[in-house]
Amino acid sequence: MPYRYLLLYKPYDVLSQFTDESGRRTLKDLVAVPNVYAVGRLDRDSEGLLLLTDDGPMQHRLSHPRFGHRRQYWVQVECGPKSQPIEAAIDQLRAGVTIRGYRTRPAQVSVIPDPDLPPRNPPIRYRKQIATAWLEIALTEGKNRQVRRMTAAVGFPTLRLVRSALFLPTPEKRQKQRQTKKRAGAALALTLSGLSPGQWRSLTATEIRSLPGNVHSRA
Repeated sequence: MPYRYLLLYKPYDVLSQFTDESGRRTLKDLVAVPNVYAVGRLDRDSEGLLLLTDDGPMQHRLSHPRFGHRRQYWVQVECGPKSQPIEAAIDQLRAGVTIRGYRTRPAQVSVIPDPDLPPRNPPIRYRKQIATAWLEIALTEGKNRQVRRMTAAVGFPTLRLVRSALFLPTPEKRQKQRQTKKRAGAALALTLSGLSPGQWRSLTATEIRSLPGNVHSRA
């Protein structure tokens, strides 16, 4: 029996789990597929891509920090009147910053035009006298609330955070990575394309064949 692999556009104010004793919204309110679980997580106040599967070994492999697959985020930040120039902040983020005693890995960071996203519900808090900007940030690690803490560390608090893409090495890339003991470039790109908040789709057969590992069905 084949495993299931689903790609979900998680909305704001939804937990990345299927149960909650406090009655908050969970993935169960969006995905009526039994026995699948999120690979990694997004905070309740973050939006964007979540990969769900009932493939336990795959979930473990992609969730383990050693795997280090690339995650891409669109991040709306607040540019306060006393903030440093955003170019200087970007240089710091690219080099790595210290958050709670941990030095982050170098990140890919750039300023981008406002992305074509649906309005958030509820909307973010705007202040007329405070400008905002959108950054695209790509990380190969996923510490708790890392993106928000990184932008705050350089003086640009995060207002809205959307995971826009996941990049997963194909089996061929993983083999080269083992041989060279270096991180290989990502080959399979999973994006928000075609999804609205709360919607999900199954991965295509081509995408499943490109997932790390060689077996994608139960014995």
